[in-house]
Amino acid sequence: MTETLLLALVVVTALAFDFTNGFHDTGNAMATSIATRALKPKTAVALSAVLNLVGAFLSLAVAATIAKGIVDAGVITLPVVLAGLVGGIVWNLITWLLGIPSSSSHALVGGMVGAVLAAVGTSGVLWTGVVSKVLVPALLAPLIAIAVAGLGTWCVAKLTRGVPQDLTNRGFRWGQIGSASLVSLAHGTNDAQKSMGIILLALIAGGAVPADSGVPVWVILSCAVAMALGTYLGGWRVIRTLGKGLVEIDTRQGMAAETSSAAVILLSSHFGFSLSTTHVATGSVLGSGVGMPGAKVRWSVAGRMFVAWMLTLPAAGLVGALCHWLESAIGGTAGTLAVFGVLVISSAAIWLVSRRKPVDHTNVNEEWDEERGADIEPVAATTGEAGGERVGPVPALATASSVGPAIESVGTIGTVGAPGADAPSKGDN
Repeated sequence: MTETLLLALVVVTALAFDFTNGFHDTGNAMATSIATRALKPKTAVALSAVLNLVGAFLSLAVAATIAKGIVDAGVITLPVVLAGLVGGIVWNLITWLLGIPSSSSHALVGGMVGAVLAAVGTSGVLWTGVVSKVLVPALLAPLIAIAVAGLGTWCVAKLTRGVPQDLTNRGFRWGQIGSASLVSLAHGTNDAQKSMGIILLALIAGGAVPADSGVPVWVILSCAVAMALGTYLGGWRVIRTLGKGLVEIDTRQGMAAETSSAAVILLSSHFGFSLSTTHVATGSVLGSGVGMPGAKVRWSVAGRMFVAWMLTLPAAGLVGALCHWLESAIGGTAGTLAVFGVLVISSAAIWLVSRRKPVDHTNVNEEWDEERGADIEPVAATTGEAGGERVGPVPALATASSVGPAIESVGTIGTVGAPGADAPSKGDN
């Protein structure tokens, strides 16, 4: 395989990661607006897609962090980049299938670090950058989001005490549309940058641009479009968990959560932190429950999500390392094609499993029933049409080996049992 063809394969794979990032993270911006019915599900994801596209052009600070602040660009080769991308994509798809709002950012960083460790050892990783730009924000961001959203929700609850509920619902629904739009814009400024950084790494490794090059315009545009397309598909499984699984949200809580998320994400983008928007959005939703008197927070669901967060970096890193070892063992063009084949086959398998218990725009707002662990009674879907069989809890965290027929026996976070399709395809709209 010529260097040019290998570079093209890596760029396509990086755009595929951006695509999965889009549908995996749509819920960060729109889950609460969909849950409170401030926006119709398909309208929400379309609006989010447009604003993600715009946001991708607003900053390049995070792209520089990924390209030059996590791993040593001097030891990066195209096969290493490919292996790291496969690690990130596979973990994204597994957590999407299980409805777990895990970090696409950490999946990407984990995959790249794992591939570099397998290729050249610890010397290829810039550990100071990993700690300061990834690990520290991962610890602080959700805590800050919980505090900000909790305080904001408490203030809103106090100010609206005694105001008729129908009046607050109407007013705060408009506020939710504005705040959700701001989160989508912020998501574009943060997450679309990550694939830009990876593609820049690949271009430098392939000798297409000098080591001190900035991100080319065509890379910015292609990553923005890939992110927007993925966002439009919805990622309904993760939207359901964020919107219905953690807290029963009203419009006041939704606006407070979204405003908090946007503020934290935009601040991190300004400083070039490779922040997990998922961690921020989840923290904000939890904070909206903590700050609202009488609200119920499902800490058991949150606990299982935290476990997934802790596993994301090492799990994606392991996949990235295994892919690089497979490349090296086979060697040459055959090794590269084998790794790409692993990606295609695993993605297809996960999509086929998702067809068995789909979530889409018609059933994403079904009532959450964590305790029963069984299908719940049909109710009117958000489109106003009657739904089919309904949702039980989403399976808890599983490993890649559990994605198959045994998926139905895995533990619970929350999933759906209606016919249809919830996959990164046209059927997920």
